[in-house]
Amino acid sequence: MDHTLKWGTLPPKRPYLKPFQLLVLAGLFYFCSGVIQVTKTVKEAAMLSCDYNISTEELKRVRIYWQKDNEMVLAVMSGKVKVWPKYENRTITDVTNNLCIVILALRLSDNGTYTCVIQKAEKGSYKLEHLTSVKLMVRADFPVPTITDLGNPSPNIRRIICSTSGGFPKPHLSWLENGEELNATNTTLSQDPETELYTISSELDFNMTGNHSFACLVKYGGLTVSQTFNWQKCPTSI
Repeated sequence: MDHTLKWGTLPPKRPYLKPFQLLVLAGLFYFCSGVIQVTKTVKEAAMLSCDYNISTEELKRVRIYWQKDNEMVLAVMSGKVKVWPKYENRTITDVTNNLCIVILALRLSDNGTYTCVIQKAEKGSYKLEHLTSVKLMVRADFPVPTITDLGNPSPNIRRIICSTSGGFPKPHLSWLENGEELNATNTTLSQDPETELYTISSELDFNMTGNHSFACLVKYGGLTVSQTFNWQKCPTSI
């Protein structure tokens, strides 16, 4: 999305910060102040606020840059908007609402820290007016795990496996009984190199001679999904 804005058409006698200089300033700002965090799931939309309001008339005298980590996202100069290729057709800006940007159809690759840089025209040059950083965390929710009975690896011992897949960020799986964590037999974690989504599974062995109620907990990004497995020992024959 390019609305007539071209980097090469900027007046040569009106100096402004280059993208790499903006990134340095943003880095300094990141370490010197708190960063707002926005958490969304894949395919949702995220609104990131620049936390700065200006009038339509003022918009003609400022330059607005949105960038993510070490790459440009969007720029507004002389009221014209330019969106970089990675964000084309899915990123819009609302200059009437804290100069925010809205990123549609979120991807896992959108995770990162976004910085809004505002420069204001003063005496023929542009000076830094405002900096704001927003940390965007994009997650993919794990489905409720499934627990499968794998049979008897040895006499009086039963083996079960808990698994779930298709989530992000990196998960942690644990087995609990009566609130106490148990030692798993085998836990595996893998990540798809293309989608970046995780798959996790864990096996648990237990003694069949007693009653049990096991909980399989999968934690990721501050969220938890769980499943319960109940076992009743066979009644003793008389």
